[in-house]
Amino acid sequence: MPLAKILLYYVFTPIADPEAVRLWQRDLAESLGLRGRLLISRDGLNGTLGGEMSALKRYVRKTRDYPPFKRIDFKWSEGTGLDDEGLSLDFPKLSVKVRGEIVSFGAPGELRVDEAGVVGGGNRLSPEALHELVGERGDDVVFFDGRNALEASIGRFRGAVVPPTDTTRDFVRLLDEGAYDRLKDKPVVTYCTGGIRCEVLSSLMASRGFGEVYQLEGGIVRYGERYGDDGLWEGSLYVFDGRGSVDFSDHAAVIGACVGCGTATNRTANCPDASCRTQLVACESCAAVPCPAHALAG
Repeated sequence: MPLAKILLYYVFTPIADPEAVRLWQRDLAESLGLRGRLLISRDGLNGTLGGEMSALKRYVRKTRDYPPFKRIDFKWSEGTGLDDEGLSLDFPKLSVKVRGEIVSFGAPGELRVDEAGVVGGGNRLSPEALHELVGERGDDVVFFDGRNALEASIGRFRGAVVPPTDTTRDFVRLLDEGAYDRLKDKPVVTYCTGGIRCEVLSSLMASRGFGEVYQLEGGIVRYGERYGDDGLWEGSLYVFDGRGSVDFSDHAAVIGACVGCGTATNRTANCPDASCRTQLVACESCAAVPCPAHALAG
C-alpha cells in the first residue's frame, strides 16, 4: 500500500522572479499529485506538502535541482492517508502563492537575506547543542516561543516564555513596546515548529538589542526526532494540516485544557459559532457545542 507522507520545508535565499518560481512549483506539484501550501517571495520559499512518498521524493529531487534550493532541509512526517485518487487526506487542495513575506511578521523592510540565508539572525543550536547550553547555563537560559499562543497551549518547552500572540505580526508590536526588555541580557533560545519563524524572530530580537539570541535549528520537529518526549519538550506539536497535532512518542504529556470543561486534551478545533472566528483547544464533546469559549465565559 502506498505510504502517505508530509514534507515541511523552507529556504531563505534571494529569488529574482518569484512568479516564475510559483508557476514552476505549481506545475511540479500538480504533476506529482501533491497537495498543500507553498509561499514564495523575493526572500525564499516556504512549503508543506502531502502525498504519496515516491511522489514526494521526486518533488524533492526536482526542487533541489534549482541551485538556490539545493540546501533545503526537508523534514518528513507521517501523513493520515491517501484518498481513492492517491491524494493526501491532510490537505484539501494545492495552493501556491507569491507573497511579500514567506512568514508574515509584517516587517518585510527589516529582513535581510543573502545566498547563505537570513542576515543577522540568532546563533543556530542543534538539539544536542541546546542541551549543552542548558547544561552550562542552567536556569539562565530562556526558551522563547515563536509561535502563536494557541499552538503553545498544547505543547512547549518547559518553562518557556509564551507571548500572548494571535498571529505572527503581534511579535513586532510586543518587542517594540518593550514587553521583553528584561530578557535582553539573558541567553534567549527562540523556537518554532520547523525553524522558519525563528529565523526572522531572532533577527528582529537581535536588531532590538537582545544580546545573546539563539534559534533552535530545525525547530521543534528536529528536536522531537532526536529526543522525543524524553528531553526538554512536553506536550503535542500543533501542525497546520488535517492532523491537527502530532506526538513524538506514546508517552507524550497532555498539557492542553479544554476551554469548555477544563478536561486535559491536545485537540484543537475551529469554533463552530459563525460569529466566532477563532480556533480553540476543545475536547471532542465541547467542540460540538455552539461556542465552548462563550459558554465558559457565561
